[in-house]
Amino acid sequence: MSKILFVMTGADHWTLADGTRHPTGFWAEEAVAPYEALVKAGHEIVVATPGGVVPVADRASLAPEANGGGEGAGRIAAALDAMDELRSPVKVEEVDLADYDALFYPGGHGPMEDLAVDPGSGALLGRALDSGKPIGVVCHGPAALLAARGDDGSSPFAGYRLTGFTNAEEIQAGFAEKAPWLLQDRLVELGADFREGEPWAPHVEVDRNLVTGQNPASSGPVAVELLEKLG
Repeated sequence: MSKILFVMTGADHWTLADGTRHPTGFWAEEAVAPYEALVKAGHEIVVATPGGVVPVADRASLAPEANGGGEGAGRIAAALDAMDELRSPVKVEEVDLADYDALFYPGGHGPMEDLAVDPGSGALLGRALDSGKPIGVVCHGPAALLAARGDDGSSPFAGYRLTGFTNAEEIQAGFAEKAPWLLQDRLVELGADFREGEPWAPHVEVDRNLVTGQNPASSGPVAVELLEKLG
């Protein structure tokens, strides 16, 4: 059995370009699908957030239209209620990487607000990358990679093949013109080899110990890749 750290946003809003606060949090499916797959395989999950704040789900991710209808929405809500780890997160800045076998970062717009600039999470990602331990990141979760910096100020993820929520998807979601910055643009700017799949279709990239997924539909496939790396 492995011990896996889910590093999650503690933000309940995303500050848009005009300064208004858009209510958000983590995207439910992106936490639930990997959690269920990893727990079913016998692994232990611990949740961490900046400051140990209890994470909140983006209300839009609980709606029927985001879950294939009312039945799917009910299943997601019930699954979140069963995730006791969400109610007692540890502080990401106090995490000892030696205690964990892998990291996983779900998305939602929340990471754009806090994890993108969180030094504790950024340092943890850098140590995990160097250690060779598997790192799974999905959708807007790769915003957290922006906070990882080497001693010379460069990104340890420069040159890595990866994916994340694309500009095309942000446009279709209606937020591209409101966003202070776009995730795909920032990942390209830091020197990553960004790979883009069809909007909303599952798309996963694996490069060394880094596993990234493009969107909510990619969260389950990211978990499959993590399981393979965990053996």
